[in-house]
Amino acid sequence: MSQLLKNKMKIALAQLNPKVGDIKGNISKLISIRNDLSNDVDIIVVPELYVTGYPIDDLVLRNDFLELVENEISDLAKLTNDGKAAIILGSPRKDEDKIRNSVFVLDQGKILSFRDKHNLPNTGVFDEQRIFSSGSLSGPVEIRGVLFGLPICEDIWTETVIECLSETGAEIILSINASPYSTKKNDQRTSVAVSRVLESKLPLIYLNRVGGQDELVFDGASFCLNEQGKLKVQLKDFEEQVLKIELNKKENSWIIEDNIERVSSRTESLYKSLVLSVRDYVLNNGFPGVVLGMSGGIDSALVAAIATDALGPNLVKAVMMPSPFTSKESLEDAKLASSNLGIEYSFIEIENGMNTIDKILNDFKGPIVPPGITEENIQSRLRGLILMAVSNRYGFMVLATGNKSEYAVGYATLYGDMCGGFAAIKDVWKTDVFNLCKWRNENKPDGFLGPDGIVIPERIITKPPSAELREDQKDTDSLPEYDILDGILKKLVEENLSLNEIVQQGYNANDVKKVSMLLSRSEYKRFQSAPGPKVTEKAFGRDRRYPLTSGFINWN
Repeated sequence: MSQLLKNKMKIALAQLNPKVGDIKGNISKLISIRNDLSNDVDIIVVPELYVTGYPIDDLVLRNDFLELVENEISDLAKLTNDGKAAIILGSPRKDEDKIRNSVFVLDQGKILSFRDKHNLPNTGVFDEQRIFSSGSLSGPVEIRGVLFGLPICEDIWTETVIECLSETGAEIILSINASPYSTKKNDQRTSVAVSRVLESKLPLIYLNRVGGQDELVFDGASFCLNEQGKLKVQLKDFEEQVLKIELNKKENSWIIEDNIERVSSRTESLYKSLVLSVRDYVLNNGFPGVVLGMSGGIDSALVAAIATDALGPNLVKAVMMPSPFTSKESLEDAKLASSNLGIEYSFIEIENGMNTIDKILNDFKGPIVPPGITEENIQSRLRGLILMAVSNRYGFMVLATGNKSEYAVGYATLYGDMCGGFAAIKDVWKTDVFNLCKWRNENKPDGFLGPDGIVIPERIITKPPSAELREDQKDTDSLPEYDILDGILKKLVEENLSLNEIVQQGYNANDVKKVSMLLSRSEYKRFQSAPGPKVTEKAFGRDRRYPLTSGFINWN
């Protein structure tokens, strides 16, 4: 190896969006990128478990799956005999009767080396310990004359692995990751990475994947830090990107040349995460488009905007299904919102259906009770029936439009407005729904397929929210104001505080008790809800798991 090569290195950071299970497709994409890079770089790096996608869950337990992985990596390794870039990639590895989460180094026509993930996360959305076995602590790998430490994702969240690499001679830390997005995650990653750099006095390259996968969305936002913990390289968030970085060795330290892209603000990143998750879920599952109920309310307007930005106007259908309780303003707002977005708009009245169901139910013997929640839910379920009929007719997937605040307290109808294949804003608090609408009216990032300008009518944002299932209904008839409701729910869901602790923070005791009761009683509804992207610190479902049947009650 020449002295020049030891003192200068070019690395291509391939922040990519692999498809889970598409082993051949993912590798083919990597080969194409490597060929395009020609001889311009020494190493190309792709994210954690790139070969298979992540998370792979029980797919990795299939022998035929693992055999295909092994064969494809072996064939890929042979291609590196051409003298072009070495490859660092993540993949599962069969190790006798165990399965490892590994990073492979391919060069000189062979598998040069591999390292196994030591720290396997087993909290929140992660349950890697169920399918993977932990690897031992290992030293660095020499790649083209440079000693690289190769920790995998969770390995950098504690001191142990980086300390071992530092003590065994690593010159550069290169960490491949599949770290999912939440609104606070980027700051958390950076803080952890800076800590590891300051402890080891080594520069760190952090490569993350991008894309939506079921309930998870990955934001990319890869970066590099110098040995002082200063940001030197920043990749874009929520976009695939291949970025070439240059490192020069001076006085036994590796210097990373500056190359910094802007990352999104909180509200911008939240909106982008929802667009990306809808796009990937719909397209990767082969749906020709989506359909949703357009009510004239803020939630459906936001979901329609997200879907249009993700898929384009031609792949989004909106259906307005008014009842006798639907206001003139809602009719106007639903039509205007659809027109602003340029999406197909249909109008189907449900009054005849309501009357038919009412007649059917009146034929049953029993006590006569005034109209109430039963009749309200019938309206919602009729709308779900119509949307599923449209879905069956055209193959379009139904997008549910409920937000996290509604799912939390059960202010949603099972088999009604909860009907759908994907719930785009399931993990978005109502207070954030308003912020997202305002932001989208003022912004349209590159790559969005929707129109410029005002897409959500101002009246939709400013009018009091209502389900419009009875005369003059308002959400606040049943719930506290949304800023209060969301505040209480965040304390219960994300912080796991007791009722007394929440009251001590200034919330009304009756409000806290009511919200807590509604949260507890609605678990069975959430269990049956459509998947949706995790964007907060504690999402319902895989992230927050409560028993459906529980005798625990604590109103103190």
